[in-house]
Amino acid sequence: MNVVRYFECPDRARLTEQIAACDWSAAKFLTCLLRDGTFHRTLGGSGDLFLLLDGDILVSFATLTGQDSVRDESLSPWIGFVYTAPAYRGRRLAGNLLAHIEGVAKADGHRRVYIATDYVGLYEKYGYTYLENRTDCWGDDQRILYKELDRHDR
Repeated sequence: MNVVRYFECPDRARLTEQIAACDWSAAKFLTCLLRDGTFHRTLGGSGDLFLLLDGDILVSFATLTGQDSVRDESLSPWIGFVYTAPAYRGRRLAGNLLAHIEGVAKADGHRRVYIATDYVGLYEKYGYTYLENRTDCWGDDQRILYKELDRHDR
């Protein structure tokens, strides 16, 4: 399995179709952002989509962007749209993808990353700490988690 950056892939159309096929409403929204070219503008002007592939099969994906559904420019960067295909769940593959993205954020000079989620316990097992609850841009309550990147434990 390998991690690739969506915007550096020559076969983005095929990958977009695999994202669109995911049975998750956020994947449908992400597909719209990719198809209409508003990914960067909507998510803070910068960032990327990281894909974990098993050959040509999309296993997991997540973004690293300047903004997410909770709008606060003092909190950045955000990991979002974290998804793993049902056939690959339970193997901590999302954790591998998160670790890769955290490494990218750290290499870019960030000391902390954030995640907005309504899940409890999922990201904590990967070293994330609860910060507070906030209302997102759709009016939903989200738990804000963060992870310090200067620590050596993963």
